[in-house]
Amino acid sequence: MTSMRTNPGFVVALAITLALVGIFLPAPAQAKKLNIVTATTDMAALTQEVGGDKVSVESIAKGYQDPHFVEAKPSFLLKLRQADLLVVVGLQLEIGWLPPLITQSGNPRIQVGANGYLDASQFAEILDIPTGTVTRAMGDVHPLGNPHYWLDPDNGRRIAKGIAGKLGELDPEDAGYFQQRYQDFDKRLAAAEQKWDADMKPYRGRKVVTYHNSFPNFAKHYGLNVIGYVEPRPGIPPTPSHTIELIGLMKRENCKVILVEPYFDLKTPNSIARDTGGTVVQYLPSVGGQKDVTDYFKLFDYDIGLLMKALQ
Repeated sequence: MTSMRTNPGFVVALAITLALVGIFLPAPAQAKKLNIVTATTDMAALTQEVGGDKVSVESIAKGYQDPHFVEAKPSFLLKLRQADLLVVVGLQLEIGWLPPLITQSGNPRIQVGANGYLDASQFAEILDIPTGTVTRAMGDVHPLGNPHYWLDPDNGRRIAKGIAGKLGELDPEDAGYFQQRYQDFDKRLAAAEQKWDADMKPYRGRKVVTYHNSFPNFAKHYGLNVIGYVEPRPGIPPTPSHTIELIGLMKRENCKVILVEPYFDLKTPNSIARDTGGTVVQYLPSVGGQKDVTDYFKLFDYDIGLLMKALQ
């Protein structure tokens, strides 16, 4: 009868052989994901919606940061160097920090005008386009129009469609997948819009003040009337004389809500609220401004919830 005992030397040799086979056999082919970098979390959220598991997406700016002023870090260069696609807000929102990073990355795919550079503003309805000459005396006015256009769900839909088209260009094999993802996003957004529109309908025509002029697209979509700003001019800190004028305006117009982005100091808005009997609302202009606001839908859920409470 043959012995069933195994030779220890044979076991060792077999283990070594299997290890060597593992080294030299090619690994199972993994589908390569498109590597996408976006300037802001909102562009990242919309890219993820249509890109699904065929893309890897990372934003440079965080949702709680002022996207006009982002400190350039060496780690950003590594992200940009490896990117297949760069999605920017455009309209000079990132002009203070992104152009040098793009140049220094040395990545030919994402240079301005290259196929891997996508300016999302081309897909959106743009408001506040200056008609006359723009000078520095006017503050940080954007000569091409207001870059906070993603705060209108209609623009979110247009941007998502544009990004899906670009992803299909870069990865033709998965173009159908990206279009299917867009169609699904479009349906979910239409359903969400019905609820948001119903929630905001009682407050159409209501007057609000914002710290910075980052609210026109949201205000137009939901019928709010922005009557003034805490900043005397875009990007210029509040002055005592302007603050006194704004308090007078709010009293005359019976305006009780001051909307402030999370990166601005609350001292002046709080003093205005005290003098007018108003309420300061720290709304979120971007996905990720709070840790549980993780996608485009939750951004509108959060802000509309805050506004309804304040406007009641």
